[in-house]
Amino acid sequence: MNLHHKPEAAPFLLREDAEGIAVLTLNRGQARNPLSEGMLAALSEAFAGIAPDRAVKAVILAADGPVYSAGHDLKEMSPRRADPDRGRAYFTEIMGRCSALMQQITALPQPVIAAVEGTATAAGCQLVATCDLAVAGANAKFCTPGVHIGLFCSTPMVALSRNLSAKHAMEMLLLGEMVPAEEAARMGLVNRVVAAGGALSEARRLAAVIASKSPATIKIGKRTFYQQRELGLAAAYDHASAVMVENMLARDAEEGIDAFMQKRQPVWQGE
Repeated sequence: MNLHHKPEAAPFLLREDAEGIAVLTLNRGQARNPLSEGMLAALSEAFAGIAPDRAVKAVILAADGPVYSAGHDLKEMSPRRADPDRGRAYFTEIMGRCSALMQQITALPQPVIAAVEGTATAAGCQLVATCDLAVAGANAKFCTPGVHIGLFCSTPMVALSRNLSAKHAMEMLLLGEMVPAEEAARMGLVNRVVAAGGALSEARRLAAVIASKSPATIKIGKRTFYQQRELGLAAAYDHASAVMVENMLARDAEEGIDAFMQKRQPVWQGE
């Protein structure tokens, strides 16, 4: 028996798989689930494993405890100011790792759904904005509070500005105020608000609907959505049209259209 076992030895991330849905749970609730070095590594490793896994059709990102995620771990970062370069190299690495994780989520073939209870602040709010869908419990709150401490939330801005209207994103970034769940839904940061404690259940329901579709089609759709959004209008239509042609020639599209015309349920091949 190990008498020196510490709570920190618990995994940063819990994973539960069922019926094509992988539920990842941030497991540092007592510490407010910060995006620490360990958490960033655990999330990156989990998504790297999920990406090629054909058994996983959708991912839910949940969190333990009263705080979804408080963002970057300032307790871990601040001491690095004592480094000879005042922490420049370390801060550069951490911001790079966090940005890489956000892009990993966007590039993941499977849709990712945030199931948010409690508060999601700074990079934690960025994480929610980065997920493809987000469900919030009624008591959830969202905030990019960097402006209060002299550290503008510039990296969360990237995800916010791609999900919210410019005025709403700037309101969150400039004021740094807590945004209640219903307001976050109105702004477009979350898809829907459910009773407190019900976010995971609703996220599972949405994930199950996604899991019933052709995974090949979902993969094409998610990838193309983010690709075309970065293009001008004409280029976006050119790209999307080319994708539609390839999609039409895919076996699952042939099966889905045949099933629709024959009024039967499609049987997906995943191709």
